[in-house]
Amino acid sequence: MNRKQGLVIVITGQGKGKTTAAFGQAMRAVGHGLQVIVIQFLKKFDSGEVIAAEQLDGLTVRQFGTGDLGDLDNPEPQEFEMARLGLEAAKEALNDQKYDLVVLDEINLALHHRLIPFDDVVTMIKNRRPDVDLVLTGRHAPGEIMELADTVSEIAEVKHHQSGGHNARKGIEY
Repeated sequence: MNRKQGLVIVITGQGKGKTTAAFGQAMRAVGHGLQVIVIQFLKKFDSGEVIAAEQLDGLTVRQFGTGDLGDLDNPEPQEFEMARLGLEAAKEALNDQKYDLVVLDEINLALHHRLIPFDDVVTMIKNRRPDVDLVLTGRHAPGEIMELADTVSEIAEVKHHQSGGHNARKGIEY
């Protein structure tokens, strides 16, 4: 596939489904023979999408979180270090000829909680390999990041079953 300019896609908002949408985009790309890497900030667990990705050629998932989200308003030093490592992995992936699509899952939330430097992320987006597509997910996408994007989708919560007392379910939330 000969593409000239990669797209920047932001998926943000308070509703459920940002990561799910990004993995759908990743699956679509893999279905067309593209190579995809998903770099997850703040996450470290075997969710259904991570388990499924292990079974697919062309889809790599790397997680950079402690596994304990705790209080993100007062993050532990390990969370800063994991986010820094995730940012370094993102920079490498965005310039690696191997990948056609790079998904930075929860990077907006990592930015919101100041786990990674905002200016570094903006520079990374602007200096990425020109033909690579980039998806950034997470609540609280900064305005400047949305301005850099070609597509911005905001997922609004209208109703959520957990508000009604239902617990998180395997295969639905994770």
